[in-house]
Amino acid sequence: MNQTPLIPGHATQPGTVAYARLHAPADTAEGHFSEFPHERLRLSSLGVGTFGGAPDPLGDAAIAAVVARALTRGVNVIDTAAHYRYGRSLAAVGAGVRTALAAGVPREALFLISKGGFLTWRGGPPRDRDAWFAAEIEAQGLGTRALLAKGGHLLTPEYLNYQLELSRHLMGVATLDAFLVDQPEVHIPECGKEETHRRLEAVFVMLERAVAEGRIRCYGISTFEALRVETDAPLFQSMTALVGLAQRAASTVTGDAGAGHHFQVVSMPFNQVMPEGFTRFNTATGQGNVASPVQAAHQLKVYMLASHALLKGHLAGQSVAVVAERFGDLPNPAQRALQFCRSTPGIGTTLVGISSPGHLEDVLAVACRPVMPRQAYLGMYQRADV
Repeated sequence: MNQTPLIPGHATQPGTVAYARLHAPADTAEGHFSEFPHERLRLSSLGVGTFGGAPDPLGDAAIAAVVARALTRGVNVIDTAAHYRYGRSLAAVGAGVRTALAAGVPREALFLISKGGFLTWRGGPPRDRDAWFAAEIEAQGLGTRALLAKGGHLLTPEYLNYQLELSRHLMGVATLDAFLVDQPEVHIPECGKEETHRRLEAVFVMLERAVAEGRIRCYGISTFEALRVETDAPLFQSMTALVGLAQRAASTVTGDAGAGHHFQVVSMPFNQVMPEGFTRFNTATGQGNVASPVQAAHQLKVYMLASHALLKGHLAGQSVAVVAERFGDLPNPAQRALQFCRSTPGIGTTLVGISSPGHLEDVLAVACRPVMPRQAYLGMYQRADV
């Protein structure tokens, strides 16, 4: 791992508030910054994701340039993962962060996220995956084949801790602002929901310890299906139940039954054709109501990240009719898609995967627009068949 001294610090309330004020007049419009419910951080309504791009030096340079420019233009949320581009995105993000810091952006203004769970094949997929797994995972005590889901996902404290450390060191930061367990629901078809939650709770215990050690500030999960499907769907996971696992994990680590947990972030798909996070009422919050995932996150004081805003590029070329109509003053479908997502009440940050510096311009253009007023936004659902 990188032996260069790690950049100290983490996102703070004074740092993010000062950042928001600095960028409010020139780079962003009203409503661009959301409030993180813990510590009252100010986080941008749009964030940069780093999944795409070729796993080569040119791809690394492009991501580094995107991250650096975004951080200097009012976008202070950066999302990556230990397996993105076979681990190369971590170092590319780190390079972009260092460029931004050299330009005067303080570390305390940035919210840096990484994820773990899917196997990190550094250097590309191995020719002999069985031999690689035996040498790199089993021999290192990070997991066993019996615990592997979908041939490429582990939910063990040891492996997630390895990916957390890989993230910190390749990004070059002492503390991650958030570390998310990526798609834990993939284990449910193979071992059942009860066993999946048992494994997840053990991971949460490790993550609570990581918070206590100052390696991360908070944690959560990133899902594709678990939070947005119906309650009777096999892959459904209740956000309330996940918070309960975190509470037990915090109690295990501290020995205090009333200890506060650090499960504070969730990420799920949300866009014009996948609106379930806002429209599907599937979560009993324990507060006397059944809520949508977005509402449940608000009630449980969990920050909501929207992923797949452009649906892997499909919504960059087309919009559903009501979005095309209501956001007709925006020049292209990509900007309309981003404006739709960031205007959704309860969504804190909409993540946008960007691998080309030119594509960042749509994000920066939307950041200069006020978010759609709440009643006007709700009016789209009255007209759209969603």
